[in-house]
Amino acid sequence: MSDKPSEEPSSIPEIPDDVWEQFARDTEREIRASAPKEPSARAREVTERLKKDESKGKRKGKGRRQEPEGWRTGPAWQEMNGRARRRRRAWAVLGLPLAIAVAVVAMKPSLIPGDPFGGKADSDPAAATPLAPETAAPTTAPSAVDPETPTLDRPFAGSPALNWADGAAGIVLPKAGAVGKFSKDQVELALQQTKILLVGANLDPKTIRGDRPAAALAVLDPKQTKTFDRLNASLTAPTKAQDPTQLFSRFDPKDVRLVGDVVKTRGRITFGKSDDGGVTVHTDYTFVYPLVRTDGSITVARTIVRRVIDLEVLDPTRYQATPGLLALGQNNADFGNSACGVYDGYLHPEFGSASPTGAAPTGPTEDPYDRSRDLSKGKGTCGTATRT
Repeated sequence: MSDKPSEEPSSIPEIPDDVWEQFARDTEREIRASAPKEPSARAREVTERLKKDESKGKRKGKGRRQEPEGWRTGPAWQEMNGRARRRRRAWAVLGLPLAIAVAVVAMKPSLIPGDPFGGKADSDPAAATPLAPETAAPTTAPSAVDPETPTLDRPFAGSPALNWADGAAGIVLPKAGAVGKFSKDQVELALQQTKILLVGANLDPKTIRGDRPAAALAVLDPKQTKTFDRLNASLTAPTKAQDPTQLFSRFDPKDVRLVGDVVKTRGRITFGKSDDGGVTVHTDYTFVYPLVRTDGSITVARTIVRRVIDLEVLDPTRYQATPGLLALGQNNADFGNSACGVYDGYLHPEFGSASPTGAAPTGPTEDPYDRSRDLSKGKGTCGTATRT
């Protein structure tokens, strides 16, 4: 077996030998053509001295002369030809990826860390860093943002919700712990069921399109017969007294549709021991829906829904309750940009390009993004949103 390492086949085609040989000949010809025709005085002096040393060496029997490497010479082309194949392969393998990399960087310099060409950073607010999860009740409304008209490509432009979390990612559960007679695992289950309800009631595309919110209903205890009867009636025959939008975010699919598949979400969940020995899970979330009419219009409107809901794990020794399911407690809702006085089971956003629908608002003018407001005050009134 030969000790010479075998060359692995390359997927990159080699440069033909005749092309390299022609290149060598042309280059050698150019070098010779550029050389001086007459040696300089210094060169003639060195040559004459070498001749004398050579004749002296021959007379003393010192063998062949040792000529110094010429000051204008380089390695012979014949010597290079022995390594030509290996070098061509190496340059072919290295050169092509390097050329590609140079071309890509030339087309998009921002790929190099640090932006060495001094380009400006992307100023598009859509690329801003998302807000950290909310861990406490806000004390003020979000700051004003630059007014921008939302579009189909940027439906949250000009909204404080631009940097809010997307959908279910914004529903962050707190770390579970034992509460009273309920173990950590039981509390953990209650928190998980709470997230299922919030997602199913406000983020599920089927619910948003007006379908029955089956996933949300599945985590509620059917032994709460009055609650279940009221919810079923609201979904079947909605009225002012039995309005499904008080718990579910629903839009009439004949009139509007969601722009894209993102609903912005912000809020928090807390839990503690209830007055009757159970566990209360308190939720406070705001959902922002970008919508467009189904008639082909490209005007985007946003409806902002804030919900404050208490869900309970009842003490089975005191109440009829199904283990693992939740009881619906206090429930408050606030809507920014939805027609007043319409109780058909859907939310109806107002579009700037269309005439207002529904009754005239009689409630206060408020910021729907202000999560520091107490929703228990002014409950049941329909006001005006300062921004959407």
